[in-house]
Amino acid sequence: MHASGMERPSCLPRSSKMNSYIANALSDFFFKYETPRQVLVRNRRVGVVCRLIQLGVLAYIIGWVFIYEKGYQSTDTAVSSVFTKMKGVAYTKVDGEEWVWDTVDYVFPEQGDSSFVVMTNYIITKGQKMGKCPELAESSYLCNSDSDCERGMVERTGHGLMTGKCVGNTTKTCEVVAWCPVEDDRKIPDPALLMSAENYTLFIKNSVTFPAYGVKRSNLVEGIDNQYIKSCVYDPTTSPLCPIFRLGDLVQLSGFNFATIAKMGGAIGIVIDWTCNLDYDKSECKPIYTFHGLYGNPNETDMARASVGYNFRYAKHYMEDKQEKRTLLKVFGIRFDIIVRSVARKFDIIPTLTAIGSGVGIFGVATVVCDLILLYLLPKREFYNNMKFKVTESVEQCDNLRLGINTFIYYIPDVYAGPRVSANIILQHKEPLDEFSSEK
Repeated sequence: MHASGMERPSCLPRSSKMNSYIANALSDFFFKYETPRQVLVRNRRVGVVCRLIQLGVLAYIIGWVFIYEKGYQSTDTAVSSVFTKMKGVAYTKVDGEEWVWDTVDYVFPEQGDSSFVVMTNYIITKGQKMGKCPELAESSYLCNSDSDCERGMVERTGHGLMTGKCVGNTTKTCEVVAWCPVEDDRKIPDPALLMSAENYTLFIKNSVTFPAYGVKRSNLVEGIDNQYIKSCVYDPTTSPLCPIFRLGDLVQLSGFNFATIAKMGGAIGIVIDWTCNLDYDKSECKPIYTFHGLYGNPNETDMARASVGYNFRYAKHYMEDKQEKRTLLKVFGIRFDIIVRSVARKFDIIPTLTAIGSGVGIFGVATVVCDLILLYLLPKREFYNNMKFKVTESVEQCDNLRLGINTFIYYIPDVYAGPRVSANIILQHKEPLDEFSSEK
């Protein structure tokens, strides 16, 4: 036993060390526990920096992760279905001909889908039949002789197949095989023929199911019954849950002008937002409607752009004098796309523990920053570096004993206060041993 009271390590032959290496390694693995030693540093600047970083991390965990992002809850998205129904009647009188338009005439498609078009303007070409007729008097179709009209050629914007003939009296154009007379859509009615569409009403029925929580909801929430539906019209302030919308209001809420969008057509998105906190009663899970103008002359500046508005064509075929004829309509309308956006949240222990664990891990940033300040920025960085890190000698302990050098380990007591940094600190004290001194 050495005078210091500590047992002197035995100097074993190198062969015996190899024999016991595996046994010692297994013993250390199963029966020993290691923990980092802490050095307390008394430094105001480093202490303030450490606490500020920790305070910021704590605010992030509480404010962002738990309060804003609801990190203590699991989430689920809904399976959704949308049904729509239009109501309203329009009246037109064009060239002395009166016409009443109902939903079968102005809604496409008629099935009540989540995406549909309401006709607001049109160009009609009646009595078309298959035959030969001149093209429109436009620059693309003008000709001086038959050689200007290539037989069998089809212009990209043309109406039929060229016959190879140049016809006409004052203005000559190429003759085509097509539905005659060809459509002339160069002049769009202004104002729109179906301006009364502004007073149409749209009924939306939406059902959602959150399968992870077994919750089913409908936009016909508690308090909405048949009597209420008969009299209500959606208003974002007074009737935010009414499922019946006036088309003029939809256009206005989306930021568009109805007269402008009715003339050329456009598109409007209706978003039904189901953001539900199922930690409360499911009756609190209610939809929120928002409206977005997608395209359609919101500021009446789109005339400088290509492909303004929204339009399509469809035809009504019929037989007259044993010959098939059709009435062609170029329809200008407002396309409505109903989009359901949903997320339901409910407390779950797994995301809660995950959020807490990740937050605790982020606290390590304070240690990293403070270590960088201590080891690289402060004037006494070399002193702190020596206190934090242990430098081991390459000479084996047994060789030191043979040389008469004592390499017993003494631990420096914790005398500092402040931020803690991990360290294993030893002091190597060298002194000659009596036993080995006598051998010299």
